[in-house]
Amino acid sequence: MSTVKHTADFQIRQPIQRLFPLFSAEGEKLWVPGWEYENVMGSTDLHEDYIFLTKNHDHASTDAIWLTKRYRPESHFVQFYKVEPKDKVGIITVQCKKIGDTQTQVVVSYEYIGLSRKSNEFIEKFTSSEFKEFISQWKSLLVNYFERHADKTIQQTNR
Repeated sequence: MSTVKHTADFQIRQPIQRLFPLFSAEGEKLWVPGWEYENVMGSTDLHEDYIFLTKNHDHASTDAIWLTKRYRPESHFVQFYKVEPKDKVGIITVQCKKIGDTQTQVVVSYEYIGLSRKSNEFIEKFTSSEFKEFISQWKSLLVNYFERHADKTIQQTNR
């Protein structure tokens, strides 16, 4: 069994209250291209023990079961287990930190535990630089989301 853990961070010019809710099953639909999930809970309100399913997303080689391990909205912290049966288990952690009224630091960790030969090979090749590139895409996608969202707000204001 192999394991790997990487952490990366970025800053984004958005208030923490606007940014943090985007790191949920429902929130990711707004900024992650192709993000779809199956809601098995009957609610979109994130909470500890919230469960949802995805198909082949975020380094997945199989469908995944996501379980919210810890959810602390008051401290802008969320952690998920991502279980790909017979392949690997991921622990994904997002911690947002307020830098100012309109500036937030986002710290993201991915830890993978291999359950198969295939996943152990993936883990051996999953480098820190690859992970940092992956997280830099998060920043780009979020910046694009907020730019599009601001444009809609401006358009609505000008009507």
